[in-house]
Amino acid sequence: MGKYFGTDGVRGVANKELTAELAYRIGRAGGYVLTGQASKPKVVIGMDTRISGLMLESALVAGLLSIGANVVRLGVVSTPAVAYLTRILGADAGVMISASHNPVEDNGIKFFGSDGFKLSDETELQIEELLDKEVDELPRPVGGDLGSVEVDEHSKLKYLEHLKSTITSSFAGLKIVLDCANGAAFELAPKLFRELGADVITLAAEPNGLNINDHCGSTHPEKLKEEVVRHGADLGLAFDGDADRLIAIDELGQEVDGDHILCICGEAMNRAGKLKESTIVTTVMSNIGFYKATEQLGLNTAKTAVGDRYVMAEMRKGGYNLGGEQSGHVIFLDYNTTGDGILTAIQLVDTLRKADKKLSELKQLMVQYPQVLVNVRVQDKSKYNGNTAIAEAIASVEKTLGDNGRVLVRPSGTESLIRVMAEGPDKAELERYVADIAGVVERELV
Repeated sequence: MGKYFGTDGVRGVANKELTAELAYRIGRAGGYVLTGQASKPKVVIGMDTRISGLMLESALVAGLLSIGANVVRLGVVSTPAVAYLTRILGADAGVMISASHNPVEDNGIKFFGSDGFKLSDETELQIEELLDKEVDELPRPVGGDLGSVEVDEHSKLKYLEHLKSTITSSFAGLKIVLDCANGAAFELAPKLFRELGADVITLAAEPNGLNINDHCGSTHPEKLKEEVVRHGADLGLAFDGDADRLIAIDELGQEVDGDHILCICGEAMNRAGKLKESTIVTTVMSNIGFYKATEQLGLNTAKTAVGDRYVMAEMRKGGYNLGGEQSGHVIFLDYNTTGDGILTAIQLVDTLRKADKKLSELKQLMVQYPQVLVNVRVQDKSKYNGNTAIAEAIASVEKTLGDNGRVLVRPSGTESLIRVMAEGPDKAELERYVADIAGVVERELV
C-alpha cells in the first residue's frame, strides 16, 4: 500500500482527509496515467449514495476535464457496474466514488483500467508520484482541447441486461427480501429481481445521503433476518454500500456468508463442468469449515492475503473463474472483472432453483466452525509489524489451540484497525483468547 492508495483505492473522511482539492489532483494525475497518450480519452464515473459523492465527483470531473479527458457520468451505480461499463463503453478508465461498507462520513476513489480490472500496485505508484510532485507539470489544454461531460442514465440498464444473460432460471414464485443498504443497489437490485419474476420486498432502499450502511446492509443483516422470517420469504439478500458484496439469509433467518456461497456455487459449477481446475480461490480469513467442506466435495482451493485484489491476482495467474472472501466479496470472473454482489445474488438464486432446494439445505454443504473477530481501533496500525509483545500473545494462543483452531491478527487495509480473529471448537474459549490478544494490542498500539 502507498501513501494515498490502500487495498481498495483512496479512502478517508470526506472533506477532511479526502478533500475536494485532493480529488481534483487525483483526477488530473489518475486521468493522465490511465489514459496515456490517447487523444480525447474517455473516463466513466459512478458513485454510491453518500452526501459527499457529488462534492468529490465535481472535483474529480474538474481534474479530468482539465487534462483534456471526456467524462461520462453514470450517476448512482454499483462498483461492479462501473467495472463492466468501463469495458463495454470502450472507456480508457473508470472511477467509482464510494467507501463501500464504511460509515457515511467516509468516502473513497477507486480506479479501473480500460480492461475493467482494478489497478496494479505499479500503476497506483505512478499516480502517487505525480500527486507528490511539488509542481504540477501535467498538460493544461485550452479551448476546444478541454474535456467535455456527458450524463448517461441508460448504460446501467445494459449492465442489468448483462446480469440477466448469466442465468437461465426464472425466479417466479420466490419471495425474496432485498436489503440494499441505502446504497448503490437501491434501484438496480429490486428492478432486476422483479424483472426475473421474484416477489420482492425491499429494505433500506430509500437513500437520503446520510443513511448508507446505517444498521443495514451486508455488515448489519439483523433486520433482514427478522423480515425474512416475518414475511415467510424464501431467502434474504443483503448488499453493502457499493453493492460489491453479498450476504444471504436462509428461510430460517440464518446467515449464509461468502464461504457458504462459494461452497454452494462452486460445487454446482464443478458438477456442471464449469469450475476451472475445480478450484476456488479464497483468503486466509476463510473458515476452517470451508476447507474441510471443499476437501470432502473434491474441490481444490488456493489461499491468498485478505483483499479482493489479491484473490483476483491469483485467479488471473492460475486461470481460475471463482473466488472470493468470507465477507461476501465473490468474483465470477466469467461474467465480471471484480466482486459483484448483485451478480452473486442471482447466481446463488439460480443455483437454488436448479437444485430445487431451500438455502438452509444447501448451506449444510459446509459446517462453520465458531469464529470470533474483534476490531481494535489504534493510533498507528503501521507499528503492529515487529511488535514483540503482540507476537508473543499470538504464539501463546496458537500453542494452546494446536491443530484444533487458528489465530489471525492483521491490520485492516482500509481503516485504522487491527483485526484479531480466532477459530476453534469452543466459542467461549475463543472469546477469552481474542480478548487477551486484543488487550495486548490496545496496550501496545492505542
